[in-house]
Amino acid sequence: MNIDLFVNAFVTIIVMFDPPGLAAIFLGLTAGMTRSQRMQVALRGTVTAAGILAVFAIAGASLLGLLGISLGAFRIAGGILLFWIAFEMIFEKRHERQEKSAERAITKDHISNVSVFPLAIPLIAGPGAISAVILLAGSFYAPVERAGLIGVIIVAALVLFAFLVIAERIDQFLGDTGRTILTRLLGVILAALSVQFVVDGIKQAFVVG
Repeated sequence: MNIDLFVNAFVTIIVMFDPPGLAAIFLGLTAGMTRSQRMQVALRGTVTAAGILAVFAIAGASLLGLLGISLGAFRIAGGILLFWIAFEMIFEKRHERQEKSAERAITKDHISNVSVFPLAIPLIAGPGAISAVILLAGSFYAPVERAGLIGVIIVAALVLFAFLVIAERIDQFLGDTGRTILTRLLGVILAALSVQFVVDGIKQAFVVG
């Protein structure tokens, strides 16, 4: 198995999760909850999101086939989508959009459902993360490799869960400046990965050697 592929997959998924930025939003979502309640919300949200992403890792390519969409075309489209998300991260637009989504959910849904919506969907397993997983799955052909990708998703979800559990401490440690710097750095990394997706998609779609 290619270790570089697994490292690339882990970095891509972690960047899509954006743990530092999501930790701050998580604090807003769980305002007024006890530490035990926050842990329950974090656990349920990350498990639900990981399950959703695992399903797309397994069946995403088949779904594209049913729709008549080639993997090369999806790589190009997905790469462009990820680049837009990276652009939002670098210029602090994504965090603002996620906060607005979270605020709408709090006013409409009961607090017990916050872990599923909007935490699991769409803040963790959103369109960007789902697209990234389907793109990554295209590089994992063998069943063992695909199982390894699901393992990577689980590990990334565990890292995110750890960030959510200590969200209050992280927010105090990083502050607004530190969180902004880290989110922008993650955005630059995601931009580079998204360009690589587009390049690979063009090669695959047009059979460029």
